[in-house]
Amino acid sequence: MKRTLYIKFLIAYLIFGVFAFIIVTIFVPNLTKQTLTSQKAETLYSEATLIANTYASGLYTKDTTLETVKLQLDALSVYLESEIRIISPGGRLILDSSLPINTEETIMIEGFDPAVVSGSYYLKDNFFGSFEEDVITVMAPITSYYTIKGYVVIHTAVKDINATATTIQNICYITLAILYVLSFIILIFFTVFVYRPLKKITDAAEHYADGNYHYELSVDNNDEMGYLAASLNYMANTIASHEDDQKKFVANVSHDFRSPLTSIRGFLEAMIDGTIPPEMHEKYLNIVLNETDRLTKLTNSLLTLNNLNTKGMLLELTDFNINQVIRQTAASFEGSCRSRNIAIALSLTGDEMIVHADTEKIKQVLYNLIDNAIKFSHHDSVVTVGTTVRKNKLFISVKDTGVGIPKDEVKLIFNRFYKSDSSRGKDKKGTGLGLSIVKEIINAHNENINVISTEGEGTEFIFSLPLVEDDDI
Repeated sequence: MKRTLYIKFLIAYLIFGVFAFIIVTIFVPNLTKQTLTSQKAETLYSEATLIANTYASGLYTKDTTLETVKLQLDALSVYLESEIRIISPGGRLILDSSLPINTEETIMIEGFDPAVVSGSYYLKDNFFGSFEEDVITVMAPITSYYTIKGYVVIHTAVKDINATATTIQNICYITLAILYVLSFIILIFFTVFVYRPLKKITDAAEHYADGNYHYELSVDNNDEMGYLAASLNYMANTIASHEDDQKKFVANVSHDFRSPLTSIRGFLEAMIDGTIPPEMHEKYLNIVLNETDRLTKLTNSLLTLNNLNTKGMLLELTDFNINQVIRQTAASFEGSCRSRNIAIALSLTGDEMIVHADTEKIKQVLYNLIDNAIKFSHHDSVVTVGTTVRKNKLFISVKDTGVGIPKDEVKLIFNRFYKSDSSRGKDKKGTGLGLSIVKEIINAHNENINVISTEGEGTEFIFSLPLVEDDDI
């Protein structure tokens, strides 16, 4: 990873801070001032219109006095924090909330033109030179008998709005600083809980890519990172285990091929150089033939396993009577059973039990299991093949009373080329692949196979198959 991901996050963090500061500095003040100005002007315009339609209009209808209107304007001026004026269309100042009533002196607003507010309901200037600084001005006409008699004009200082905008901007700066600190804390959490575990995982992945599957990855997080690290550890351990299995596999294949080839070569050389006399050739040729049979069986088993792995176990699923298949398979061992005085007892549930599976592959499973049971049974013993129904499953059992399997070897019997110590003395022609093939076939049916064994007492293999209900036939 070379820290590039972390640097990208740091750069993104800094860019976030810079852009946030620029936005708060440039855009927030203008937007705030515009919003505050618009809201203030709208409020003042509503008040100006209300005054024009009530107090001010009363001046021209003789319904109220100048003093009464002045009192009302003074009160509203304090409330609105603004200056309120009544101006005639010609620009003469009639009332001003900031000045006392003066009927003797005429004050004119030079250049007064009500048309300046056309297209907008407020102005932002010094109002025809009336003020030394800019003010927000709104005007509402005073009408009487459909004639404009004057205007209600309200002024408020721009500096007040600017002060409010500055206050809001300062609040934004404080908020930005708090957010930046909080984001820095988040960055620290990201560093501790995400980046560092991810860096460890990346380093471990590099070790695994270099073939060092024994590299220990230590991430104690109880989250997705911890789960990912645990998964990588499991993957590395599995690969390391597979490498060991592969080495054992090659060693076993080499041993199982070398032994018969050495025998074949030795016997043939002895016959060629005359060590074995011609009258003994037939005997040793039969031995050679048996060794070639052993090699053929080993090769066929390897090809079967290879096809199961590469083709993903293509099954031809049909509904068939498993009891009939069991009887046929058991009958094929009549010769080997007679020579050792071993009986095969069938304990089958019902006359017909219909299962949904691949007929030929299940025959292969039964053949291998019965063959093993006979191979490791004592003379004058019984091999039992039985079936049991549980819910919608049929369980097939192959049980012998032979030598059994040592407890520490039970979990290894389905490994390829595995032979227990007890089998090595009895099964000279075995390849150690039969049970691996059985396991592959049962797994391909999405079913399970289990083994129960006690050393010196016997072994029982039990596998399941999906049972076809009567309604499905």
